[in-house]
Amino acid sequence: APSAHRASRAVRRDFARREPYNYLQVAFFKLKKLDQAVSAAHTFFVANPQHLQMREDIEKYRRMSGVKSDSFRDLEATPHWEAYEAGVQHYDADEYLQAVARLEESLTEALSALEECRALCEGPWEDEDEEEKMQPGLYEAIAAHYIQVLKCRQQCVLEIATKPGRISATEDFIPSHLDLLQFAYSQVGNQTLAAECAVSYLLFYPTDEPMLEKMKQYRTELGEDTAVTARQSIQHYMQRSLMEKKLIYYAVEHLGETFNDPDLWTPDELIPENLKEKYREDQEKQKQETLDVEEREKRGSLPFEGIAVTMDSQQMNGTQRVVFDRVLTESECKDLLRLTKAAGEAGDGYRARRSPHTPHERFEGLTVLKAMQLAQNGDVEWRDAKLLLQASEKSRRIIESYFTPGKKLHFSFTHLVCRTAVDGEQEGRMDLSHPVHADNCLLDPEGQECWKEPPAYVYRDYSGILYLNDDFQGGGLFFTEMDTVTVTAEVHPKCGRLVAFSSGKENPHGVWAVSRGRRCAIALWYTHSQEHAEQERVKAQELMEQRAVEQDQPDGDERQGADRSSRSSSEPPAPNRGTKPADRRQKPGSDRKQHPKVLRVRDEF
Repeated sequence: APSAHRASRAVRRDFARREPYNYLQVAFFKLKKLDQAVSAAHTFFVANPQHLQMREDIEKYRRMSGVKSDSFRDLEATPHWEAYEAGVQHYDADEYLQAVARLEESLTEALSALEECRALCEGPWEDEDEEEKMQPGLYEAIAAHYIQVLKCRQQCVLEIATKPGRISATEDFIPSHLDLLQFAYSQVGNQTLAAECAVSYLLFYPTDEPMLEKMKQYRTELGEDTAVTARQSIQHYMQRSLMEKKLIYYAVEHLGETFNDPDLWTPDELIPENLKEKYREDQEKQKQETLDVEEREKRGSLPFEGIAVTMDSQQMNGTQRVVFDRVLTESECKDLLRLTKAAGEAGDGYRARRSPHTPHERFEGLTVLKAMQLAQNGDVEWRDAKLLLQASEKSRRIIESYFTPGKKLHFSFTHLVCRTAVDGEQEGRMDLSHPVHADNCLLDPEGQECWKEPPAYVYRDYSGILYLNDDFQGGGLFFTEMDTVTVTAEVHPKCGRLVAFSSGKENPHGVWAVSRGRRCAIALWYTHSQEHAEQERVKAQELMEQRAVEQDQPDGDERQGADRSSRSSSEPPAPNRGTKPADRRQKPGSDRKQHPKVLRVRDEF
């Protein structure tokens, strides 16, 4: 039965996200208690910095008369984080006396918070799905429950080391206090306490060379006969943690349990040999991947010259991400921008839905087949429509060679899209041009999961965006953690820049609002599955080939039209290209079988 002493997991999650303050700020505002409303809003916003509505509310509060600046306070501020940040600021400013006081306060409060967290690990078994699957006997149930409690206690160090509003914990939170304190104490002349902190730090990292050198120095200054021992609180923390780890790793080795060790300092001798072997294999694999990347860069394996890798996965704080520059020339961008003018019906390619993501922008799109049909009707130049096919194929080959050399990538969908800021509707705007999402799964930020199920395009493997311009405001691409809140990387559009990434949950992304001007790009999605290849592209290529056949006809006028439309994408346009002679339109009944297919789009490469 549910514990009478502990709230449900859902309620605890809401409190961890400070959801009650979202309601409180509205209630206080309705009651005209502005100071309380502002404090509640600020408290919620600290933990949810990307919450767009709250950001807008905060700005409104700042503009209100009668709102005091000190009302913007965090009502849930944890004592150890307040003290820690103040201590680090003093430390960085060389104010070591103040730094010592605040860091000592932080360490004491952190250990106290750790005890509270550990106490909350007691309670009934919570993983209902696991319980149904195991159906253990009494001894197995007791062991599994106890291991669950132990693992919960171990994870508490991550909880106290994670600042509100952040996802990742500060590494080595407890040892880092001791490291900072030993230096600060040495700077204020208290070598006894500096040595005590150094010895305490060495409990975590006994072979740390710089700290061992510091200890030699302290022993020399204090005298070899002076006894220096680690702090009692740290000794207790270490002994208890090591005993728990020993029990957990025994369960991992013999009872089929799993464990993500939160500490970097765990001694090797505690870790079972099979886990060490797996760790070594992972390290070797990672090393080999690094070597492969270096080797690939040495080979220059990109299929086109002049293209530069501007940012890789490491620089973008993620995996399977890359930015290429110089994929298109300025003249090619201008030609494709001219083609976008034909995308007059908003939402083409998105089932004619106008502005599918925001009412503050106009959304126009053009598929490759629509572009060819417009060229067939004489509404756009064949050369421009052909360039759309060429540019997208060039992008496909670049992405394939970079991410999946030797494994074919097929087009899933190609879309030439423009997002235009609607004049008069940008004042106070807080939404995004495209909300944060993943391309092949349904993102669930609350559950930290991405569900690979319809209506998501589960067959998509890689995504790309080829930018055509930068003469607008906003509209940058950004990547986030699974929470859709923590921004990890941003990409600013410009002509010829191609950003590519894997389509799964590892790359949630969105687009900042376009607040002025018109942003145009070719959106690209790829799949390894041939059965999900883009059928419209096949039809577009057929029209292109049909056009190429007609170019071979000896008729003088038709020959002249063929010469004009078969130029390379890098050649300047011929004069008078705005005309639409009737003989250049595609004849529905033209006989393709009588002429060989002398030119395919891919022959350009």
